[in-house]
Amino acid sequence: MSLQEQIIKQLNVKPSINVDEEIVKRVNFLKKYVQDSGTTGLLIAISGGIDSAVAAGLCKRATDELSAETGKDYMTLGVFQPYGEQGDIADSYAVAKAFNLKHTAETNIGEAVDEIALEVEHSFKNLGIPRHISRGGKGNIKARTRMVMQYALAFDLNLLVVGTDHASEAITGFYTKWGDGAVDITPLASLNKRQVRQLASHLGVPQSVLDKAPSAGLWDGQTDEDELGITYGDNSDYLEGKDIAPDVREKLEKQYLKTEHKRSPIPGI
Repeated sequence: MSLQEQIIKQLNVKPSINVDEEIVKRVNFLKKYVQDSGTTGLLIAISGGIDSAVAAGLCKRATDELSAETGKDYMTLGVFQPYGEQGDIADSYAVAKAFNLKHTAETNIGEAVDEIALEVEHSFKNLGIPRHISRGGKGNIKARTRMVMQYALAFDLNLLVVGTDHASEAITGFYTKWGDGAVDITPLASLNKRQVRQLASHLGVPQSVLDKAPSAGLWDGQTDEDELGITYGDNSDYLEGKDIAPDVREKLEKQYLKTEHKRSPIPGI
């Protein structure tokens, strides 16, 4: 079995999907997990990007159906988490409006992230290596601070934290360990980016979100494809078992092997 075949099998990606069937399957998956866990609903952080928009649409369908079927009140809480001023925050609110989310909250991470970064720089100084925290290091603080706030809300409201990671992120390890990768449930896990986009169009994700360049939003001007040097088109083709340019294949497989620690259980002895 080739490495490509192993990766596809591990991530459980189909070469093509029936969008209606995938939506029903993922909504039912969310419903069952909520009921089995004894929680009262789902929390989804809505970044303004396509992945969180699709997850929000699935979550809202799931809790609406649960409420109708059981007579109990289940909720989807949409959380907006800007760092200071977020230029595209309107897209997050547009997603909430598109899916008629009745419960939303905004938790600005700006002050918390800056305080943590400052304390890290104090530690550098005390170690005798005065320096500023790196851009990537501060980006990871942002991702992890967002999850701290999500779990604080979810704990007291008895909600499950929903992740937006999918197979195209998993293969590259393009998420922050114990940041956006630290969640309770991932309803998009076996979809590649192209398939996520197919669900988005079907669910009614706002056009402004569909048209955006994918970005983790960890610093100004950051885009996923520029940072990785691999397009989501090539990424999705690979996960669908198609041939891609040899140099791109090599880069993608190197990235997969380098980030294996993110997909593996914590080692111990």
